[in-house]
Amino acid sequence: MRENTFLYNEFGGYLRGIFGCKVQKITIDAGFTCPNRDGKVGRGGCTFCNNQTFNPAYCHRNRSVTEQMCEGIAFFAHKYPEMKYLAYFQAYTNTYGSLDELKRRYNEALAVDGCVGIVIGTRPDCMPDELLEYLAELNKSTFVLVEYGIESTNDAMLKRINRGHDYACAVDAVCRTADAGIPVGAHIILGLPGEGREDLMQQACELSRLPLTTLKLHQLQVVKGTRMAEEYVANPGEFHLFAMEDYIETVIDYIERLSPDIVLERFASQSPKELLIAPDWGVKNHELVDKVKARMRERGTWQGRLYRKRLEI
Repeated sequence: MRENTFLYNEFGGYLRGIFGCKVQKITIDAGFTCPNRDGKVGRGGCTFCNNQTFNPAYCHRNRSVTEQMCEGIAFFAHKYPEMKYLAYFQAYTNTYGSLDELKRRYNEALAVDGCVGIVIGTRPDCMPDELLEYLAELNKSTFVLVEYGIESTNDAMLKRINRGHDYACAVDAVCRTADAGIPVGAHIILGLPGEGREDLMQQACELSRLPLTTLKLHQLQVVKGTRMAEEYVANPGEFHLFAMEDYIETVIDYIERLSPDIVLERFASQSPKELLIAPDWGVKNHELVDKVKARMRERGTWQGRLYRKRLEI
């Protein structure tokens, strides 16, 4: 087996290598909307989406970016006084606005004491060249990570979940961002209705062809207030919602096939209990991470063990 200390590339280690200290992301709702909601691309949004599932209490669009940053920092600072922070623009599409407006929101976050960079969550179809040029310039003086919601590499699945773009659009956005010298991340949902194990294993190989810096994985969760929740109630047999142990095995199989150069930020998401319909595993994210690591050690495996380098896109 490979050196026993290496299981996978962890995001915390990646950030420590850049900043030399512990770094925490502070989630920001900057008041943006989404072209898949306002009619530019579509209406109603993605079938799985309810942004309430990942906004902490301090993250509220009625507060300024500065207020959200300061409240988030205050939450962590008492425990880790030397910690630094990244402003994480997460809710909805955080590159969807005028260039002047986007600059103002990003720079407001960067002006907060202790903020050492920004992470921008967005869609692959919302990265105009002029914004990419600005972010490339900003990246020369501070840390910038652009994270794209890809969700699936299968065009039929993207259409089914009303994503509003195809996989080619995601490939183009990731490659343009990487070519601009900006670290680029992706978000993927494992277990979308109709995607089986072999589809997911192929997906891992496909993503490994992209110039990704980071990758987020999480299990499909059916949450209240979404079109997918209505579909689940009407046709539950169309859904394969992972049991926790099955998911752990699937995640390990998946990351065995990933490029060992990709930094893994997370394996799962934890929706608020009052919004979650299924599956309810009853564990916190850090507990699931511990279970994944323990099982990887039992299996004697690591990220990239089955990776086979193929021609890059």
